Amino acid sequence: MTPREGELLKDLQDANGQLVQMRDELARAHQEIKLLREKIDALVRRLFRAKSERLDPEQLLLLLQGMESPGKAPEPVAAEVPRRSTVPSPPRKRGPRLPEHLPVIEEVIEPEAVKAAPEQWRRIGEEVTEKLDYEPARFQRLRTVRPKYVQRGVIDAAPVVAPLPPSLLERSMVAPGLLAQIVTAKYCDHLPLYRQESIYWTRHQVWLPRQTMAEWVGLAADWLKPVYEQIQNEVFNDGYVQIDETPIRYLAPGHGRTKLGYLWACNNPYGDVVFHWATTRAASCLEKIVPGNFGGKIQCDGYKAYDCFARERIEKIVLAGCLAHVRRKFYEARETAPKVAGWFLKHFQNLYELEEKLRQERAGPKLREAERASLSRPVLERMRRALERLKVAKRYLPQSLMGKAIHYALEEWPSLLVFLEDGRVEIDNNLVENAIRPTAVGKKNWLFVGEADAGERGAIIYTVIEACRRRDINPFEYLRDVFTRLPSMTNWQVKDITPEAWAKARSGAGLKTAA
Repeated sequence: MTPREGELLKDLQDANGQLVQMRDELARAHQEIKLLREKIDALVRRLFRAKSERLDPEQLLLLLQGMESPGKAPEPVAAEVPRRSTVPSPPRKRGPRLPEHLPVIEEVIEPEAVKAAPEQWRRIGEEVTEKLDYEPARFQRLRTVRPKYVQRGVIDAAPVVAPLPPSLLERSMVAPGLLAQIVTAKYCDHLPLYRQESIYWTRHQVWLPRQTMAEWVGLAADWLKPVYEQIQNEVFNDGYVQIDETPIRYLAPGHGRTKLGYLWACNNPYGDVVFHWATTRAASCLEKIVPGNFGGKIQCDGYKAYDCFARERIEKIVLAGCLAHVRRKFYEARETAPKVAGWFLKHFQNLYELEEKLRQERAGPKLREAERASLSRPVLERMRRALERLKVAKRYLPQSLMGKAIHYALEEWPSLLVFLEDGRVEIDNNLVENAIRPTAVGKKNWLFVGEADAGERGAIIYTVIEACRRRDINPFEYLRDVFTRLPSMTNWQVKDITPEAWAKARSGAGLKTAA
């Protein structure tokens, strides 16, 4: 090889080296461009997309790591290490199953014929039925074993096996304890089903889809309906009931939004409260809520639907007003008319001090009538004369807060005096408003009812839960016992498992045990 050929070969090798170097640089540049584009896309998503689609700051940091040295994997830092959960992801594409890891409580039920003469029978097998039960803070598998027997010395005889105990839900794995827990958690502890689904899986590794639990709750409401109807009859039996309503939104399929429904509460101050669900607030709802044979007093606020309803049954129903609503109007007007509002509020204070005194003395209806006639009636008469003078003087504009308070009080005045004539009637409607409060707490968690029919199921269960609360009954224990006994009971026996009857039976059993 000549010197010239050697120089040309060296130049060719240098050129090839430069070409390889340029190709490597070009590849790194393409990689950097790609990463920069991903960075820009991430920033754009973070700034302009919907909140549910925006990147988490830690995800964005992970994406932007290592930009200064393309092609090199970034060194992991504490924020970048993925958190591995010790709980496997739930099987969302299959229904609930009996988990194998749960402890088993076994119950063996022997046939009566075998118990009478066990030496005549030979065990040939068994029927095993498993259900999923629940105790507070832990799940357990409830296994029912029913041995099969054939009689010794008898040829071609049919096997004998004890009958399966009656159950609320045939061919379902839910046991009374689990059903009571789901209902109590939703309607007493205000835990929506989607939260229960997460709790049962993450804490117990038991997968219960919310759709399945919703079906169980609906069936539980159907089973509790006879108890609900029994409570309803007792609420309206005394001839005096307080009624109020609260708005609850429900999901309207096909509209893509929620509609406004109402939960009506009918409260007997000396008994229970019964809830009714309706999609409107019209007076026609009261026709369905109040039994046709009801006659007596209904205590309510100044909503016009009650007046329309009472006019249709004018000979049967008397409306009693609520002094708390009237007082509230004057309290709202205290800033614009402090002296006049203060005068009325002082008189309201005197009325309520007497009611508190009667309550502490546990006064009966007759004593309450006498005390109110001698002490409360003069106060109300003084207030009425002052209201009429203020109306004639036209001192306050009709649309002012004080003007509205005066107009509302005079309009409701005849109904406000009803409590003076009947010692059973309360001074206000606060007791029924207190009964509604648990539903208001629930609304903050589950926001709306899944459908219109679900509102009726909720009214049934809320009625039973409130009846338990008024008697200091553990709703879980009551529901578990009722769900266990209901399948073997007749309609005539329902009166024996209302919360009132259940509490009396438990109290009687406790007295016998103590004796």
